[in-house]
Amino acid sequence: MKTIKIGEKEIGLKASPLALLYYKQAFGSDLVGDLVKMQVLEKDPSKIDSVIILQVTWAMAKAHEGLDQKFPDFVNWLADLEYFDMTDEEVLEAIFKEAEKGFFRRGTSGAKPTR
Repeated sequence: MKTIKIGEKEIGLKASPLALLYYKQAFGSDLVGDLVKMQVLEKDPSKIDSVIILQVTWAMAKAHEGLDQKFPDFVNWLADLEYFDMTDEEVLEAIFKEAEKGFFRRGTSGAKPTR
């Protein structure tokens, strides 16, 4: 588990099977598949899909809260964020590292941006 700060909010992240389910239910797409698509960042950072990053973050934050907690849907969660600085390398790296740790145990995803 990892904690990041987005705006003034502390957000816990947990890359777990529950996050995979939440992502699929909410977005109709596979979280791991979408992360693998982000491999293009290594060659062309202009191909970043900021919405996928936000979706992955939301799913891992929801998984962090667990089953007993009320957690906002994606749109309401976004509305509650003051901002999300996509140039904050520390936050982006923390998101990708948590995803890599939980979903790519051998570290072969290539889903993290190259710095």
